[in-house]
Amino acid sequence: MNILAIDTAAAVLSVALATDKNAWYFEADAGARHSEILLTSVDTLLKNASISPKDVDVIACMKGPGSFTGLRIAFATAKGVSLSAGCKIAAVPTLDCMAYPYSDWRGIVVPTLDAKKRAFFCALFKNGERVSQDMDAEPRRIAEAIHETDADGRLDVLLTGQDATLLLPQLAPLTRNKISLAKDLRRGFAREMLALAEAHIDDAALFAGPVYIRKSDAELSRT
Repeated sequence: MNILAIDTAAAVLSVALATDKNAWYFEADAGARHSEILLTSVDTLLKNASISPKDVDVIACMKGPGSFTGLRIAFATAKGVSLSAGCKIAAVPTLDCMAYPYSDWRGIVVPTLDAKKRAFFCALFKNGERVSQDMDAEPRRIAEAIHETDADGRLDVLLTGQDATLLLPQLAPLTRNKISLAKDLRRGFAREMLALAEAHIDDAALFAGPVYIRKSDAELSRT
């Protein structure tokens, strides 16, 4: 099975392609330039694999949470490829991808994205399993969620994601748990998406869009 994965949910863009023979990966700390780089990156990986878009069986993108614009770019690209190539779409929860490399961590894993307005998009994982819903929460609420999962404060907490360094100094004084940062924080998670894609193939994704757990500023201004 040929799976193409695109991650534009945060500042670091990543694209991954897996075939039965090999895997290819591209990453760029692109900031607001995702739309300029993404299609060229996809084309390069397809050429490296000597396949065409019509050979792609599944295209995976981040379902959310994440950057409003970034998520829309990924979904639009996935839908375009799906319609032209006839492949399936897999919409994979962003925080699941970010937690996946640490499934063996003996403690609580908290993948983190800066949601602005003094809050973070995050979720809690334990023993490779999700133990909370996606949150749009301030550090105090995140600390409360950690305590609800580990009342005795005995489990170590691992923060991962591009914005984990912003959360750590705010969260540490609010909990008894030992908190540390994962290595190599500033990166994308398209490779992890490859591993999770098949479980998230959704025929309805062609007619759906990203899952936002916060209204956009434009929507809030209308209320």
